[in-house]
Amino acid sequence: MSCQKGNLMTASRPTIYDVAQRAGVSKSLVSLVLRGSPKVSPERRRAVEEAIRALDYRPSRAATALAGVRTRNIGLVIDDFRNLWFVDLLDGMRDVLDPAGFQVSVADLRRDAHAVEGFIATHAEAVVVAAEPDAAALRIPVPVAVVGGRAGSIPGADTVANDDTEGARIATRHLLELGHRRIGHLTGGGGSAALRRAAYTRVMREAGLDPLLTGGEHETSDEGGYRAARQLLEAHPDVTAIFASNDVMALGAAAALRDRGLAIPRDVSLVGYDDSPLANSRYLSFTTIDDRSRDVGAETARAILARLDDPEAEPRHIRLSPTLIDRGSTAPPRAR
Repeated sequence: MSCQKGNLMTASRPTIYDVAQRAGVSKSLVSLVLRGSPKVSPERRRAVEEAIRALDYRPSRAATALAGVRTRNIGLVIDDFRNLWFVDLLDGMRDVLDPAGFQVSVADLRRDAHAVEGFIATHAEAVVVAAEPDAAALRIPVPVAVVGGRAGSIPGADTVANDDTEGARIATRHLLELGHRRIGHLTGGGGSAALRRAAYTRVMREAGLDPLLTGGEHETSDEGGYRAARQLLEAHPDVTAIFASNDVMALGAAAALRDRGLAIPRDVSLVGYDDSPLANSRYLSFTTIDDRSRDVGAETARAILARLDDPEAEPRHIRLSPTLIDRGSTAPPRAR
């Protein structure tokens, strides 16, 4: 008989993952039922027991051991190692998970499209998705948390993010308060970029100004920021300020401004987003939005630990308030 674990196909008898999928619960909760834990509600216990009977599931010695022995490994799925936002996120997670005796394994979807399946196959106790959820992520049979503003969602998952809408408002209003009226925005794909783009557009229109958007078809990378900034400057050479969707795009924008002989902030002010190590380097020193990624990581880790302790707990949905970090890459506009 052939059965499915996530979207990996095996030619073996039903597994604990198959039981979890059929019962609509996590693997951790199935493990609790197998151990006779009193933490499981009667309704969930019945669902698991019915799935066990329907699948004719018989725990192997390995499965029984897995139910009682923890791997203490958390999988973190990201979408691009080049985006330094993940540095503080990982540090924040480890601030909480290291003392609790857990380790974090990281996989980049750009390098490994099957990262989620890999973590499940190696019995990660939980998975943190810091990327747009895909079909594989929707079938994760262990506790899962989604990090950052995302276009998609995973039912029953904890979610932790900074408030992208408020952060974009802060960045745009900062430039307006300095006196800028020709403010461009470099955007990209993904849920966070969409939230920041919508907030920028709304603030500009509330101020009676035209939004100047470029880059939607580009990655939120250095090269994406460079190309988007070139398009912006060619279409609107009178722009006096740029708000980039993240710090990496801001770096690309800085290169585009340099190529046109424009100085920051004398000729064009520049704001990034994320307060990544890139933005706070002494050489670049970008004004940016602190998305509190270290705090996001810590809150994500706490949510995962709470869910491992009580698989039936209600999902947490946490939004942290961002702040502006003014480092000098913005200034009032000057007449050209």
